[in-house]
Amino acid sequence: MTTRLPAFWHFAHRMLRQRGLVVGTLVFAGLSAGGLAAGLVTFAPVLKLILGEGRASGENLRTLSEQWLADHAASLGPLRETANSMVALLPTDPYDGIVLIMLGIGVLTILGTIANFLHQWCSLTLVTRVIASIRLEIFRHVLHLPLGTVIARGPAELVSRVNKDSVELQRGFLALTSKALAQLTKGIAAFGAAIYFDWRLTLVAVLVAPPFAIILRKFGKRIRRGSKGALKAQEDLLRASNESLQGLRAVKTSTAERDALSRFAKANRKAVKDELVVRTARAISGPLVEMLAVFVILLLATVAAKQILDGALDFERFILALGALGFAGGSFKPLTSLLNDIQASSAPAERLLELYDLPAEGKRERSLPKFPRHARSLRFTGVSFRYSADSPLVLRDIDLDIRHGERVAVVGPNGCGKTTLLSLVPRLADPTDGAIMLDGVDLRAGNLRSLRSMIGVVTQDAVLFADTIAENIRFGLVNVSREQVEEAARRAHADAFIRRLPQGYDTPVSEMGASLSGGQRQRIAIARAILRDPAILIMDEATSQIDAESEDEINHAIREFGAGRTVLLIAHRLSTVLNADRIVVMEAGRIADVGTHDELLGRCETYRRLARTQLVRGRDES
Repeated sequence: MTTRLPAFWHFAHRMLRQRGLVVGTLVFAGLSAGGLAAGLVTFAPVLKLILGEGRASGENLRTLSEQWLADHAASLGPLRETANSMVALLPTDPYDGIVLIMLGIGVLTILGTIANFLHQWCSLTLVTRVIASIRLEIFRHVLHLPLGTVIARGPAELVSRVNKDSVELQRGFLALTSKALAQLTKGIAAFGAAIYFDWRLTLVAVLVAPPFAIILRKFGKRIRRGSKGALKAQEDLLRASNESLQGLRAVKTSTAERDALSRFAKANRKAVKDELVVRTARAISGPLVEMLAVFVILLLATVAAKQILDGALDFERFILALGALGFAGGSFKPLTSLLNDIQASSAPAERLLELYDLPAEGKRERSLPKFPRHARSLRFTGVSFRYSADSPLVLRDIDLDIRHGERVAVVGPNGCGKTTLLSLVPRLADPTDGAIMLDGVDLRAGNLRSLRSMIGVVTQDAVLFADTIAENIRFGLVNVSREQVEEAARRAHADAFIRRLPQGYDTPVSEMGASLSGGQRQRIAIARAILRDPAILIMDEATSQIDAESEDEINHAIREFGAGRTVLLIAHRLSTVLNADRIVVMEAGRIADVGTHDELLGRCETYRRLARTQLVRGRDES
């Protein structure tokens, strides 16, 4: 059994797939830090020359270099002769030596700036690409979650995780690859220079580092917990705002603005509370680390003073070592904030990973055989269904045999299970007990995509997207010509109103189709279903928002289009029911009776009650 990496590092590991960018990020960060180390090391001879010791002793840049070569002759090996030749070219005047060193430092600065730019470019490109791929992968997974899972969790939570959490994760990635890596490499380079100047002093600095790690770990845990709560609060904010704005018509007509504002304000207060937990931990950690750093410097100065007074430490090297450690501390200081960013990103990473772990539909079925086009029967055998293990049964012992090409209407009081029953056909959910057989094959035994590709569904609330009308009709299909789109619209009696629009079929549709009337939206949805050329057509109160005249036209079009197809209708209008070959009457999750209109009027009390009330009221001509 393999052990999974912590959530943040699980996603961060994906950056390794971008090998070129990863190598570039590391190499250019190293080069940038190398320039800093070289500058610190070369500061020693500059200091020696400026202090005037060179004039008193006759030292200059060449003699200092020769002395260094003599001290390190063994380590140079075959490069010794080349080094001697280069040293011979150095100036003997102290001021000329200082100018040469300054020019060298300037060149190193330019090269370091270029390396720093390339490091930032590589790291930002790396993070942007990886986050985009993670966001796409998570959204793809959400699209393939079972409908029941999405309904149970709510779209607001899933949208928040896909978008908000991925942005928070990106902050952690940027802290890791851009800022933290740059500061870490520069700190290590300065630390190396400090070791070069005086390793004993540097060792003392290392021995007092554990308190820093303990503090960062403690506050990091608090930041992670607070970030998780803040993200949950952001979900509630998104949910409260979406519900109020999408249902703004109901809010206004119910004069419920105060109630909507109250619910949003409650979620807003919770978000502020959780975010302040994170802010407090961030605010404390920085100053506390700074205070400890001051005590470390005081300790180092005390230890060094003793060594200097005893003659065991050269004051000049102490100053250089202390300066290098100061550079290292200055580079490591931002790591406190950056490590906090990484800890904060652990919370969205955990939430994204939790979302990704939810079982998706259709993964196992991809290897199953495809369904041939429906040609014989659709049979429900002992079908029962509940939404969760602790919820009551919505459907009970459904037995129903539907012949291919038959037009079947399903009626019943609200909440009797009509929509749930038909949602089992395209496998938006699977039966808790029993089976649904398509031409003798269990729906769970075949490829899910092939099943849905031969089913057309039109619901009461037609869903349109912010795109053109033509693209909304073509939605979900490829290689469909404009002529086919227009033909489907004509058969759905939508072509006339579409051509009256400013840009015809190229007219943009606003979000959720709000720029169109309910009847227009449903005609476009019907055209979309017709274009799919389905073997099974499911109409869930699809004509409920269309006037009586248009309904007659649509019913006529569906009768023509439905020839040779199995048509399943949920209807509240008597005119729709009368056009069915058979009527299924449901009550309390069971089938109460099945028959024609006249048969059911004669023997089924439930149907007679529906015909007197619900069905009659939906018919304008009654």
